[in-house]
Amino acid sequence: MGRALLLTGLPGLGKTTAIRRVVAQLGSRAGGFYTEEIREAGRRTGFRLVALDGPEGILASVNISGPDRVGRYGVHRADLDRVGVAALERAIEQPEVSVVVVDEIGKMELFSPAFRDAVLAALESPKRVLGTVMAGSHPWVDAIKRRPDVTVVELTRANRETLPQTILRWLQGADEDRTGDNVL
Repeated sequence: MGRALLLTGLPGLGKTTAIRRVVAQLGSRAGGFYTEEIREAGRRTGFRLVALDGPEGILASVNISGPDRVGRYGVHRADLDRVGVAALERAIEQPEVSVVVVDEIGKMELFSPAFRDAVLAALESPKRVLGTVMAGSHPWVDAIKRRPDVTVVELTRANRETLPQTILRWLQGADEDRTGDNVL
C-alpha cells in the first residue's frame, strides 16, 4: 500500500462524507481541503472549497462565467488557488499535520496549474495523502492513479459505512492485517 489513498466512485455515493468522517477523527493532524455542494431552493448551484484550517471559497457556480467550465458550472480558479492550493501548501509545511487531504482531484481542479503542482508536492512530501479522485480518465489524473505510492479504492454502497474506519486503521499504520493481507 502506498502513502497516498485516493477514493473514487460514482457521484453522490459519499466520498466527501467518508473523507469528512476521517478528518473529524484526525483533528489538527489533518490539513488541506474538502469540497461541498452549494444548494439553493433544493437545487445544486455550485461547489464550495473548505480549508480544514478555516478559509472558504467558491470552486464553481452556475453564476460564474468564463472560459473554465465543467458542464453548467464556471470554475473560480482564483478561489481554488487562494483556498485549495494554499491549504495544501500549508498542510505540507506544518509539522503537526501528518495527513494532507485533497477532496478532490477532478475536472474543475485541473484548470489550475498551481493545483496540479500542489498535488504533486503533497505526493512527494513524507506525509500521508488522503483524497478523492475522479473516476473518469484524464492523462494527468491517470498518471497520478498509476503512481506506485498511490492506492485507489472504489467507494461503493457496500463499503461506504465501513470505509472511514478502515482508512483510520491505515492512517494509524495498520496497513496489513495479521495474515499479511491489505486492509483495503
